[in-house]
Amino acid sequence: VQLVESGGGSVQAGGSLRLSCVMSGYAYTSACLAWFRQVPGKEREGVAAIFTRAGNTYYADSVKGRFTISQDNAKNTLYLQLNSLKPEDTAMYYCAAAPAGTPGGYFFNPTSYTYWGQGTQVTVS
Repeated sequence: VQLVESGGGSVQAGGSLRLSCVMSGYAYTSACLAWFRQVPGKEREGVAAIFTRAGNTYYADSVKGRFTISQDNAKNTLYLQLNSLKPEDTAMYYCAAAPAGTPGGYFFNPTSYTYWGQGTQVTVS
């Protein structure tokens, strides 16, 4: 199982980026896919999640209205569009897959996810 992120970089505040996560077939069929982020010394934070069967999406309050999670089924790819970026969005961003879903609906709990990518750095100045 492989999850490979790309698309990170350095941008000025107010700018945009699109992160991509290419997944192997098994991971992509997971019930729930998500993006997390982490800065050194802090816990990994859930940013956006999508329940693949119903298409329901969820966002952390800190990114609501600025970030959009989406999928391209033909490419087995999960995306995160980041708009109106702020310096506090600076972090390593990870995609994650939960094949059996997220027990109790804790879709922003990292322990609910089985598969993780290696991360892509986003720096906003």
